[in-house]
Amino acid sequence: MLSARFLLLRLPLTSRSLCSGVAAKHGKTPTMADGSPPLHVSNVRDKLREIVGASTNWSDHQQAMAERASLSSMLAKSQSNLPGKTMKDSRQEVHLPLGSEPQLREKYLTFHNTVRFGRILEDLDSLAVLISYSHTYNPALKRSPLSIVTALVDKIDMRQHIIYPDCDIKFTGHVSWVGKTSIEAKMHMSQFMNGAYAPILDATFVMVARDPQNKRAAFVNPLIPEGPEEEKLLQEGEANKVRRVELSTASLLKVAPTDEERKIVHSLFLNTLDTNTVSFRSRLLPPNSVWMEDAKLKGLEICHPQERNIFNRIFGGFLMRKAYELGWANACSYAGRRPTLVAVDDILFQKPVEIGSLLLLSSQVCYTQDQYIQVRVHSEVFDPLTRQHSTTNIFHYTFASDADVPNIVPKTYGESMLYLDGKRHLNQTVHP
Repeated sequence: MLSARFLLLRLPLTSRSLCSGVAAKHGKTPTMADGSPPLHVSNVRDKLREIVGASTNWSDHQQAMAERASLSSMLAKSQSNLPGKTMKDSRQEVHLPLGSEPQLREKYLTFHNTVRFGRILEDLDSLAVLISYSHTYNPALKRSPLSIVTALVDKIDMRQHIIYPDCDIKFTGHVSWVGKTSIEAKMHMSQFMNGAYAPILDATFVMVARDPQNKRAAFVNPLIPEGPEEEKLLQEGEANKVRRVELSTASLLKVAPTDEERKIVHSLFLNTLDTNTVSFRSRLLPPNSVWMEDAKLKGLEICHPQERNIFNRIFGGFLMRKAYELGWANACSYAGRRPTLVAVDDILFQKPVEIGSLLLLSSQVCYTQDQYIQVRVHSEVFDPLTRQHSTTNIFHYTFASDADVPNIVPKTYGESMLYLDGKRHLNQTVHP
């Protein structure tokens, strides 16, 4: 059976009956463990602005960010100078009342009456930042001197394969591991169905702490586990760190392909040779195949202030949503029919995107197998004055069609490396 991290199926016609109304109509209004009401999803970013001291007004926001430079003196000189925190210190609960507040639905709806998964990614990203600030909270300070940003979306495991657009959703999460300057946040999403909340997905994000001007790393509070369950989560976080280092070390951008992978590339090359000319330069496309260079889709975003985060840069969730939607469109074009999302792997944030940037998004079908389509989306900033390009993000998506798709065929060595990298990502999803 396919082990999918993301799987979004078409919405059944019986969704409204499964919701059985909304959470608020079944007993009292939801509350958190301390008895306080949970945070509304629309208020999460307002809460973050309050913690950091940012303004909702564009001109005021710039001044507030300039004033943050004076907070550098509040940073800890070492991690040992910071008090230990427990997992419950960072625990958060956020509600997305799609059922009880119908006016919210249009923001999350596709024209096929399904949930826009890009919007869910935005909400998860904001929650991960809030969880991290809760872990580093210092009651003696009015504003946090830390700039906490998303470094990596490590993984998201699906527990339920359907997300209904008219049922209330609840997000919960807490810090599960910390390094000296990094934080792992685990989040869970559930949806109200048949009179109770049912689990939908589990997500793991990696955040990094920086100084007030987001120029250098800053220390975060150590994590103190309470009980065997939290001890296990902490060990899993350490194992995740080791796995990420191993994957980075084995990257095709750093080391040569394995012997098996080299044989695959050579076999692909031989299968495209023109037997009539017997020339290395004469290439023919095999039947039911597409050259990789013909399976691209590109997009451009002008980065306006509306999409900024609390640090005066483009919101990471916005980047994730735009990249996902472009990747989906490319997979749809390639398959000739609507694909379903199967997996998202290793969303890596290499560089922040500044307001006013020209953001170039390029999606590439890089590997196919039966009905599966592996798409890589590359995000870069282009400076029209200097003509310089700078990579900001890399996204990997696995989609599935309801029928077999054409084989993708690389022509150059660089495309062959993309092919092997795509194969690795698909194998991690299908055969983890």
